[in-house]
Amino acid sequence: MAEITLNAPALFGLSGRVALVTGAGSGIGQRIAMGLAQCGADVGLLDRRTDDGLAQTADFIAKTGRRSVQIAADVTSEDALADAVRRVEAELGPLTLAVNAAGIANASPCEEMSEDQYQTLMDINMKGVWLSCRAEGRAMLAHGKGGSIVNIASMSGVIVNRGLSQVHYNASKAGVIHMSKSMAMEWVGRGIRVNSISPGYTATPMNTRPEMVHQTREFESQTPMQRMANVDEMVGPAVFLLSDAASYCTGVDLLVDGGFCCW
Repeated sequence: MAEITLNAPALFGLSGRVALVTGAGSGIGQRIAMGLAQCGADVGLLDRRTDDGLAQTADFIAKTGRRSVQIAADVTSEDALADAVRRVEAELGPLTLAVNAAGIANASPCEEMSEDQYQTLMDINMKGVWLSCRAEGRAMLAHGKGGSIVNIASMSGVIVNRGLSQVHYNASKAGVIHMSKSMAMEWVGRGIRVNSISPGYTATPMNTRPEMVHQTREFESQTPMQRMANVDEMVGPAVFLLSDAASYCTGVDLLVDGGFCCW
């Protein structure tokens, strides 16, 4: 039998890597950014929020002994994203990892939805992911070190949520899934892997507001595991797809939905 050199735990380590996480000021993006630092990465933190969300993420990362840089920017701005990548590389090193979690959600019946509501969500959820991936991919291609990108989509890109009038949101997340697959195939021969994660109902600040309590109960009852996900439960899937443990995975959409899409 050939000598076994596999070091399974090391496959999930991110030591020496530099990441950029959009939407790092709250919710899923914030928790993933924290988790990447715990696994050894230095992390660029990007969000358009004006509260102390990014500072909280940065404080957590500092306590892990890793470095971070806070960037207030909008993912719909091509120039802002290019500047963000340049700043991350200047302060932390060559970019090899990225998680694009910036996004919004709202609802309105299709026949009543305004064009502005539709376009604003599409600009952030789809155009923003494309611009982010493009800026990140350009950097990874330029320095020739390859890389791994994970885009946060949603199970709403796979199914239509019962009781929610959000045709624009569902379409945007389906677009993120297929866009990720398409970019994965464009870059497959140049060392960049692109995958997506499609969370099910997750207990983010958006879904745990007091006025959402009745809708939250519906979300839980419709899910086979009878609960919403905790934001921490998105960290493991992201670390897996970014790490060498997923070195043969590209163009994958990983459903993390408590079994929702099985019913």
